[in-house]
Amino acid sequence: MRMAESERDSDDLRAHFAAARRRTATLPPALEARILADAHRVQGRMAGRPSAASLPGRLRRVVAMLGGWPALGGLTAACAAGVWLGFSPPAFLPDPLGIVVQTDLGADLDVLGGGDLIGALTEEG
Repeated sequence: MRMAESERDSDDLRAHFAAARRRTATLPPALEARILADAHRVQGRMAGRPSAASLPGRLRRVVAMLGGWPALGGLTAACAAGVWLGFSPPAFLPDPLGIVVQTDLGADLDVLGGGDLIGALTEEG
């Protein structure tokens, strides 16, 4: 009995979809005119903004490959967050600078002079 109900429901649903396909929806002319006027106004404001087409060849291809200006903005924000977390990691993450400069050869061996840098970066206050 459950199968028969399912088939009947499916037939009813198909009939509703068929009726919706036959029906055409049109916008009132005044609403359509307002929508188009708003679109032209927004496009006019954006006309002075830089586009990827104004960039040199290789840079234009890179920006297009990444997804345009919005994607480039997101990538920039992610890079800034990565730099921030790299210099000031939360307490539950290890300090990456301490891991890079740490050596097992001896306590007095500091080839790059990173000891002073680590001290400056880990100071609180």
